[in-house]
Amino acid sequence: MQLILWRHAEAEDIAASDLARQLTTRGRKQAQNVARWLRARLPDDAVILASPAARTMQTAEALTDQYRVVRELAPDASVDAVLTAAGWPEGIAPAVVVVGHQPTLGEVAAHLLDAGTDKAARPRGWAVKKAGVLWIASRERLGDDHAVLHAAITPELV
Repeated sequence: MQLILWRHAEAEDIAASDLARQLTTRGRKQAQNVARWLRARLPDDAVILASPAARTMQTAEALTDQYRVVRELAPDASVDAVLTAAGWPEGIAPAVVVVGHQPTLGEVAAHLLDAGTDKAARPRGWAVKKAGVLWIASRERLGDDHAVLHAAITPELV
C-alpha cells in the first residue's frame, strides 16, 4: 500500500468556524502545483480521502473531484482514525491519499516511520508544511510490516 499524507494548503485565518476556513489565493496555487506533481505519479485507482473541513476539500479538488469526505479525519483526528480510514497496512486501495491536518498527519508519519518510538505511546509528530506531502509505503519483510518513506515534498519543490 502507498499512503500519501497531504496537508491542506494555506487557508484563511478567520471564518465562521474552523471547518469553514477557505484556501487563500496562495493556498489555491499551492494545491494546484502539488496536485500536478501527484497526478503525474498516482495510479489511476488511487482513493482520495479528505477531512470535512472546507480547506481540505478544496485542496483535494485541485487533484480530482472524485474524493470521499471522511468525518473521522477532521482536525484533531487521531493517528488510529487516519490509519483505519486508509486501511493501513493492507489499504482500502493500492494507493490512498489522505488530505488532512497538522498535527495529525505529522503524528501518523512519526508513528509509522520512527522505528525507535514506543508505538503504544502517542508519538511526537513531524512538522509538515502547508500543502506538503509525505509518501509512505508499506511492505512486509520477514513476516513484519514496515513503513518506508518514498517522498517528502513541499509546494516550493514542485
